[in-house]
Amino acid sequence: MAQGIELRADSQRSLAFSGISGAYAPIGTPFGVIVRIMIVQNFTDALLQFSFTSNTDHFVLPANGQLIIDVTTNAVSNASGFFIGIGTQMAVKEIGTPTTGSVYVSCMYASNS
Repeated sequence: MAQGIELRADSQRSLAFSGISGAYAPIGTPFGVIVRIMIVQNFTDALLQFSFTSNTDHFVLPANGQLIIDVTTNAVSNASGFFIGIGTQMAVKEIGTPTTGSVYVSCMYASNS
């Protein structure tokens, strides 16, 4: 039987446009796993600012934009490499004012199989 690292998906997180303002708002719950791949999607109608810490601007996404962060897909071990840590909680605030849609954060993690 082959041994490897299995890719698994964590629960998707989301926040509707009505919860987004000029102050950072959390997008769902903090990560309970070590994240290897993260997809952030801005399916609102406005330019938005995102943060890994809820107090520092890290990246913007235009309306209907997305960002894929692939930090260690090709790692051969769970013991080393880059990752997004347990307890990280993504947050969002407005640059433009959204009037429709939601933002989504999807995370993938590794499991030894």
